[in-house]
Amino acid sequence: MADETLAQYKARYTEIDGRLDAAAGSGADDASRAAIKAEIIGLFKSVEQQVNELTALKDQIKALVDKWKTLQGAAAPSLAPQFTAEKPVVVADHIGASTFIEKGWSRLSLGDYEGAETALLKAIELAPGDPQSVALLGWAQMLNEKYDDALLNFQQVLARQPSNALARINVGYICLKKGVFGEAIEHLSKAIRLDNDKKATLYAHFYLGLVYLEREMFEDAQVFFQKTLTLGPNLIEAYYELGRAYWFNEQEAEARDAWKQGHAANKFNPWGKRCAEMLATVDGGGQPLK
Repeated sequence: MADETLAQYKARYTEIDGRLDAAAGSGADDASRAAIKAEIIGLFKSVEQQVNELTALKDQIKALVDKWKTLQGAAAPSLAPQFTAEKPVVVADHIGASTFIEKGWSRLSLGDYEGAETALLKAIELAPGDPQSVALLGWAQMLNEKYDDALLNFQQVLARQPSNALARINVGYICLKKGVFGEAIEHLSKAIRLDNDKKATLYAHFYLGLVYLEREMFEDAQVFFQKTLTLGPNLIEAYYELGRAYWFNEQEAEARDAWKQGHAANKFNPWGKRCAEMLATVDGGGQPLK
């Protein structure tokens, strides 16, 4: 809605409100009351139509965001967990924290991590220690690569909810990124033992594969990447990393086969494209980067 349109609606509201006050003081006749009623109904319907049109446009803008994410992923695919959390269930509150929780979730879903962090910090300011806000804040900071801040927030979540497997694999991922492999293994292994969230179990196996790949324990890495693909064949990055684990273990034929499978599984996926690029690299005499 353009600013001038909003101003026009507000002006119409103020004008009708003034006429209502005047009518209440002077005792308007039936025709005047009927005319005011018709104008109120007309204003309501007009605003409602605008809201519906804007809601439809909002959904179309979300589609643009998805296209941008695909473009961004193709340019620089990330190994971070995908944020797919359902919309938070919040109840109305007198301090307004729920409004900022929903806003933070919406910003996270759109990939606006700075905006999400701002909204969620406000939610926590209004309702200190709210676990839902703290968890979402951790997601925003982790996806924005603010790993130290995110780690503190996820640790708060785990202190209150030790069986929160998603928070635990996020801690494992952050430890992996920081090179703290012992703690990464501890958290990721516990998420697998909990086995109470399919996404967490899937990513726990994948990240353990990455940990062992970093530590050059290539056969162990292969086991976890293979298990990852059993649990989630659509996690194409596991094919890419499995190929690297084979290659560095001097199993070049198996590496090529893994990359071929990854590209065949989804040639439009950024990681499927990376598999094809890696095949072209090694076929041309190049080497994967460690």
